[in-house]
Amino acid sequence: MNTFIINNNNKKVVFIMGATGTGKSRLSVDLDTHFRGEIINSDKMQVFKGLEIVTNRITLAKKQGVRHYLLEQSVLNRRVDTRVDEMINPGLVDEVLQIFIPDEDYTKGIRRSIGVPEMAKYLKEEKNIDGDNESKKMILQASISSINRNTRILICNQLDKIQRLINEKMWPVHHILILTFSKKIEKKVVDEAWRNTVLRPCLDIVKIFLKNDDHNISIKCT
Repeated sequence: MNTFIINNNNKKVVFIMGATGTGKSRLSVDLDTHFRGEIINSDKMQVFKGLEIVTNRITLAKKQGVRHYLLEQSVLNRRVDTRVDEMINPGLVDEVLQIFIPDEDYTKGIRRSIGVPEMAKYLKEEKNIDGDNESKKMILQASISSINRNTRILICNQLDKIQRLINEKMWPVHHILILTFSKKIEKKVVDEAWRNTVLRPCLDIVKIFLKNDDHNISIKCT
């Protein structure tokens, strides 16, 4: 969850909530660019230094630009697959190797972040295989599959908590449509779709929220 604090006399706070991989960081940066507020990252697994890939720390390149809210499960599943691929490619195994201690407890603290226990299991088993690259690939693929599966479980739990805020706390949560694109689609097409389907509705929601005392804002999002 990201907390977006508006720097004006209203002293109002906008909470950006969503499941893992839905683009909260980009949206918070885009809103900050428009409203000039402050962003507080409330991700319980992110730390100031280390495990940037595992915890999906927002990069300098992306700080100019997140996504939002509740998605269909099929869309989330595709985004999970893409996100895990993006974690593996820049060096997830090497990053986990830096903190890898064979007998460490991987159920506590930062080491329980999704990606760490799974890769630690791979590193433990990989050490016992001599020169059999095919077996190592199979073990690595099994760990990657575990990351995908555990990320989907996390997403279901996150969505359940958000739904409880709606049902039990009666929070007026706004549902913003997110689109998933093939990697072959040009970046400018993706960016334009982002502006139309995500950013503009969110800008309207925040503008009305800042102007009104009524928290029950009704915005038609298409």
